[in-house]
Amino acid sequence: MKICCDRAKFLEAFQVVASVAPSRSPKAILQNVKIEATEKVVVLSATDLEIGIRCEVAGVVVQVPGSAVVPVTRFGGILRETPDEQLEIEADNQGTQVRAQRSVFKLPGINPEEFPDVASFKDDAYHQISACFLKEVIHRTIFATDNESSRYALGGVLLELGEQELVAVGTDGRRLAKMQGPSESVGGHKTDGATTIVPTRALQLIDRAVSDNEEQVKISSHQNDILVQSEHVTIYARLVEGRFPNWRDVFPSQEDNIKIALPVGPFYSAVRQAAIVTSEESRGIDFTFGEGNAVLVGEASETGQSRIELPIEYRGDPVTLMLDPKYMADFLKVLDDDKTFSLEVKDGKSAAVCLTDDGYGYVIMPMARDR
Repeated sequence: MKICCDRAKFLEAFQVVASVAPSRSPKAILQNVKIEATEKVVVLSATDLEIGIRCEVAGVVVQVPGSAVVPVTRFGGILRETPDEQLEIEADNQGTQVRAQRSVFKLPGINPEEFPDVASFKDDAYHQISACFLKEVIHRTIFATDNESSRYALGGVLLELGEQELVAVGTDGRRLAKMQGPSESVGGHKTDGATTIVPTRALQLIDRAVSDNEEQVKISSHQNDILVQSEHVTIYARLVEGRFPNWRDVFPSQEDNIKIALPVGPFYSAVRQAAIVTSEESRGIDFTFGEGNAVLVGEASETGQSRIELPIEYRGDPVTLMLDPKYMADFLKVLDDDKTFSLEVKDGKSAAVCLTDDGYGYVIMPMARDR
């Protein structure tokens, strides 16, 4: 193999791919990235056997097709530290050589045949989704997942793929985020009630690897894994095993709820201010809505008190509930500051439901008060 590449573009792709390779593994081969060069394209791939990625690299001239396996740390260091714009990479049975204008690096040879295959996208049935919408779905649901729980199903986002709609749900058992929007089924692809829980780490990789400039992304879900393909990247991930909560039962009935319109930016500022005096032991904040005001009160014996007032449109009878400000802030920070949302509450003991006009819903369970 012999290629000449644009160092900056190669480094950008390498860093995304290398993030999949484990820093420690019983299988030392997994701590590397594979380079495959054909006459038309160069593909970088990595896997930890649970998640895999294949990424086409731009700005590469292939002089001799072939393949090489390079160590993440040392090869990545060469790409980062070498100042030249162009690099020549050549590999044979003896090893890999990286040549710049005034420097040469030689790395030991690793047999490319020993590197595990990373799945490519060959499915005829899949869902087609806007890349921008998919990234927004990830941002609005991933924060609500729980990778620390013994309930493994909470460590990922549930994807329900219908004929013309995608529904994504993340929860840790104390709050739940749901985003839905348009998607197109190709070849009759749909999940058909199967539990498609995509691990949080795979979603983080998809968000990083898929460019905002890309128009469409393909998603193909199988019984135990999922494939995601954009213009230059293919990502494979094993699905999370376990039983996901019935999220439709978690969303409370909204018929009798009090509906309160709130401005995102000012309310987010009020939440951050009220949270200043909270502590791990006393992290709850009293949210009171009524008579034209939202009043946020925080109090902890060891850290002090806070009281923040914000004028609002709701002028009905006051209703108070105690919420974790972090959970409310997590919701608000994925919204645009100049937007508004609807907060729906029944009473101080029931869940708070936050809704936007673009298919986003968020449920927060209230905190119990100390007797």
